[in-house]
Amino acid sequence: MSPSPVAAPCARSAAELNAAIRALWSHPAVPLTSVQREEYARLCAELAAVQRRDVAPAA
Repeated sequence: MSPSPVAAPCARSAAELNAAIRALWSHPAVPLTSVQREEYARLCAELAAVQRRDVAPAA
């Protein structure tokens, strides 16, 4: 008997990810903390995945 499928979590939109990335910085002159840099890297990776998913294959 196979286990029931687990629904994949909903991916955030590119707009949501961009907003989250922008929200990390309180001011351009203020550097990110190490935790914020890690979150930035995760957000950028997620954004790249969304952008790849949204690209239609060439004809």
